[in-house]
Amino acid sequence: MEEPIKGYTYGQVGQSPVSIADLDLLKKTVLFTEEDEKYLRLAGEVLKDQTNEVLDLWYGFVGGNEHLVHYFSKNGQPNMDYLTAVRVRFGQWIMDLCNKPYDQTWLNYQHEIALRHHSTKKNKTDDVDTVPIVNYRYMTAFIFPITATIKGFLTKKGHDAETVEAMHSAWFKAVTLTIILWTYPYINKNEF
Repeated sequence: MEEPIKGYTYGQVGQSPVSIADLDLLKKTVLFTEEDEKYLRLAGEVLKDQTNEVLDLWYGFVGGNEHLVHYFSKNGQPNMDYLTAVRVRFGQWIMDLCNKPYDQTWLNYQHEIALRHHSTKKNKTDDVDTVPIVNYRYMTAFIFPITATIKGFLTKKGHDAETVEAMHSAWFKAVTLTIILWTYPYINKNEF
């Protein structure tokens, strides 16, 4: 039996201020369809035994860029316990992105993740003392590296190019949706 993930509170968080109707309109805007849901589930199957390798790549990118590792640091010193705890949840996020239904529970948890990047709750889940917010610009900038780097992993199970492209497109749309939702606390009231 697997140990529970520290700080992973899926299904145990407050209500998102974003409604399901708003989520449906966002999905429509990014052209996210039932077909994408099918390909995301397939991507989840492809990625489930590669999650550590994906995280190694992403953490190498963050760790190799002082301006990004800054968000896990205080006075220039990275908090390794914090990085480790977030890594485990990030791995779970990959599986949730691919496999969970995008329902109210999922929407609520995206808002919780948003709050954990914003000064509202940053550092509280892990009871750490690092910089108090992830700046908005890096939230949106991460759409590209998280999307571009996943494609190589999607090719590793022998699927044809068309299927890989469909999985990658679904992933891109899903990442875009989540990042949009994660930026909610950064936007002025009635502007989201």
